[in-house]
Amino acid sequence: MRRRDFLKAGVAGAASMAFPGSGLAGQARRDDEKPNMVVILADDMGYGDTSCYNGWLDTPNLDAMAAEGVRFTDFHASCPVCSPTRAGLVTGRYQQRAGIPGVVFAHPDRPVHYHGLQMQEITFAELVKREGYATGIFGKWHMGYLKKYNPLHHGFDEFVGYVSGNVDYISHRDNQGTFDWWHGLERVREEGYVTQLITEHSVDFIRRHRDEPFCLYIPHEAVHTPFQAPGDNPVRGPNKHKKANERPTEETYRIMMTEMDKGIGRVMETLQELDLDRKTLVIFFSDNGARRPGSNGPYRGWKAQLWEGGHRVPAIARWPGRIEPGRVCDEITISIDIMPTMLSVAGVSLGNNLQMDGVDLSALLFSDGTLEDRPLFWEFRDQQAMREGRWKLVRDLPGKKGTGLYDLSNDPGEENDVAGEHPERVEHMEAALTEWSREVNADATPQPDETSSS
Repeated sequence: MRRRDFLKAGVAGAASMAFPGSGLAGQARRDDEKPNMVVILADDMGYGDTSCYNGWLDTPNLDAMAAEGVRFTDFHASCPVCSPTRAGLVTGRYQQRAGIPGVVFAHPDRPVHYHGLQMQEITFAELVKREGYATGIFGKWHMGYLKKYNPLHHGFDEFVGYVSGNVDYISHRDNQGTFDWWHGLERVREEGYVTQLITEHSVDFIRRHRDEPFCLYIPHEAVHTPFQAPGDNPVRGPNKHKKANERPTEETYRIMMTEMDKGIGRVMETLQELDLDRKTLVIFFSDNGARRPGSNGPYRGWKAQLWEGGHRVPAIARWPGRIEPGRVCDEITISIDIMPTMLSVAGVSLGNNLQMDGVDLSALLFSDGTLEDRPLFWEFRDQQAMREGRWKLVRDLPGKKGTGLYDLSNDPGEENDVAGEHPERVEHMEAALTEWSREVNADATPQPDETSSS
């Protein structure tokens, strides 16, 4: 059954469902009503960028969220850059299968290999919408510039934000100078600092849908470039300046993080004010590791690299009354696990017709359960990596040509290559990585042949 045919055939609400390796079926479902779900995504925020991860920036609202919920220490983005991680998030499977293994570019001098999320793909928004959820996205899309790829065509009832990889926080223009601020399918002039606008629209969505189940996706721009704080000059568009401001970049970065943290606090306060917080699962994570001046904490590497610093990211889940406060989870988890977890919470039954690579994390969220052992894989450009328990295999990473093996239990900074000491493990993991790459790329949803981005 084709993925789109499966959606047309319909899905049924049920009190239980099963995903491979979940260890739990539908345990999060409330008997009396459907719970709300909020997914908040930071952009280019590193493991060491928040105080609740012993980072260099003060983030009181994220700290409060962690204190009231569970903080993951071994959570990973499925790619070290923007578009692929987002494709994996909304489909629950490796982005290679979804046809977006790399960044969707707007630049006219760069080939458009990955046009956008194709209609064959089924998103979490489409599935929960069929179960009576109001669905909204406010912020960054980055899975197709053309209107046919708009979030409204992928299950979202409402969209306010931008479709590109980043916009000027003041003028709302992308890196080609094109105005990129949308209300649904139309560009709309709206004054304001992007982070604050995302928060205002998210809070308004919650207020308007307080009396029905809702699924809210809040993909922030912060702390992606350009580095701009509220009130700074635009650096793109007809009124652009050579510099947004004169302050040190580190200080601007700090202000940007503070604004996003304040916005997260506003969302939490709104849920509490409307007596919705005990009915709402909130999940926060970053789409990949930081670039300078951000921090990836003790981990090697940066955004766009498959060292740990490129894909191990902060992740927090909160649900008062359902998630025990102040917990720390050290299980290995990944962003493609979010969709099957959401569907479990919503009570969506899929049977065996729609297969996802991610697994339901309910056993980790709502009890002291564990996940079945499983390998995880990454591939970006010529880089490859694989995780199996404490072991990580890498191929052709920056500064490391060929194959390397690292024992993360005693070498989290990936400093000591022990491939020569474990030849049988290297052979086994290399074979598994090669087969995974062959399989996901052979099964990829095709992109259109045209190369124009117009």
